[in-house]
Amino acid sequence: MSSPVESPTTLVIEAGRAERHYWRDLWRYRELLGFLTWRDIKVRYKQAVLGIAWALLQPIVTTIIFTVVFGRLAGMPSGGVPYPLLVLAGLLPWQFFSTALTGSSASLVGNANLISKVYFPRLLVPMSAVGVAMIDFVIVLGLFFAMALWFGFLPTWHWLVLPVFLINALAVALGAGLWLTALTVKFRDFRFIVPFLLQLGVFISPVGYRTDFLAEWRNLLALNPMTGVIDGFRWCLLGGTQALQLNSLLASFIISALLVVSGIWYFRKTERGFADII
Repeated sequence: MSSPVESPTTLVIEAGRAERHYWRDLWRYRELLGFLTWRDIKVRYKQAVLGIAWALLQPIVTTIIFTVVFGRLAGMPSGGVPYPLLVLAGLLPWQFFSTALTGSSASLVGNANLISKVYFPRLLVPMSAVGVAMIDFVIVLGLFFAMALWFGFLPTWHWLVLPVFLINALAVALGAGLWLTALTVKFRDFRFIVPFLLQLGVFISPVGYRTDFLAEWRNLLALNPMTGVIDGFRWCLLGGTQALQLNSLLASFIISALLVVSGIWYFRKTERGFADII
């Protein structure tokens, strides 16, 4: 008995099909996001003598320097909180933002070979850089917890609100990173501009000082979205010893939302030409 004749498979190629299924593909390629994140983590610490201890060395050294400069030399008030703990509570979100922004802004150029050869949602590349920053964040958070216990600051219910401000910091970093990584593809000068901006940002952000003692500068500092993030982190981690500034929080949430929406819009607008330019 003869077998039934199989109908030939028809391959249909449609223009713009990838565009229509972009967000569905973003979920389908979620394993690639994990692979890219893990690859970047291994490259970051590969053949490093101190290994993952580098994630602790930088905040420890910075905390010591800022404690001496702002706490001892400038005489900035700490509000009854040990100054090293005050600095580390502000440094925790700043380092997360700095690491995520640095990695995401250079992510497309750093993965040029991958981008020019195979299709996948390019949005996964800067998102993987944020994932690497999250690993460092968890390590430094453990350092803060150990220091808090050393100084006698036990966790309070304020810690439960911490994810809200972490998401806010992630939104600021991702939104700004999407803009900068898309611009870096066209203008390689941004590889030098980003480190310069971060060097300035660590001083104009309240990493080494409290904003509630600078009443005349509050409105100006509130224009920096990281001000609300850092104030929120200190409110959570230090048990509410630093008052929340509503204008800073509101400005931070609004600016972070605008950065994410506009960043995705500009990234998607320029994404089609990445493979040709890069």
